[in-house]
Amino acid sequence: MQAAALLSLLQFASPALPIGAYSYSQGLEAAMEAGLVHDAATARAWIACQLHDVVVQWDAPVCWRLMHAFERRDSGAVAAWSERYLASRDTAELRAESLQMGYSLARLVAELGIADDAIAAMLPPDAATTLPVAYACAVAALAIPPEEALLAMLFAWAENQVLVCVKSIPLGQVAGQRLLLSLRGDIEAAARYAQQVDDGGMGNWAPALSLLSMRHETQFGRLYRS
Repeated sequence: MQAAALLSLLQFASPALPIGAYSYSQGLEAAMEAGLVHDAATARAWIACQLHDVVVQWDAPVCWRLMHAFERRDSGAVAAWSERYLASRDTAELRAESLQMGYSLARLVAELGIADDAIAAMLPPDAATTLPVAYACAVAALAIPPEEALLAMLFAWAENQVLVCVKSIPLGQVAGQRLLLSLRGDIEAAARYAQQVDDGGMGNWAPALSLLSMRHETQFGRLYRS
């Protein structure tokens, strides 16, 4: 991996990227309210379950396909997977989360001027740009290898989940780092699976998460937006 691509990846996968990832829990706060997550062991079980049963079954393979579609300059594939991903957001919170961060990242890409006209033209309208689409656009624009970009995307997702646990269970900082370290094997396996699964093997069936996400919409005293 070239140094320039590595530095770009570190920047665009960083939690410091100003797109608001820190403000979302993706149903985890509702799981804490329900008592499903309350210590380090249950936090790890929740994150690993969401990674293998939700993220790697749909979000990661879609992102993988979008990165290659942008790399090939295949606007038809970008539009098709963008539409499918947006349709898969089955609660108001999950839909708003992906659209808000997608819009923010797309605006950042535009303001930094890193994408050429051909790549930028493949982005959907602002109101329909989800996070995986904007991320894939940035990856192609910065010539970041898709394999490394996928790993970074999965790690960033896991890191954000761990940070929610550190702040809200709460876990200590060392316990949070121990938890994140213990997920390395899961993240590597998830990345391999996402690259190999065919279209027919992908799915977004996660009714328990959807119910928790809907419950979170009216949760009293919540800290996170989803």
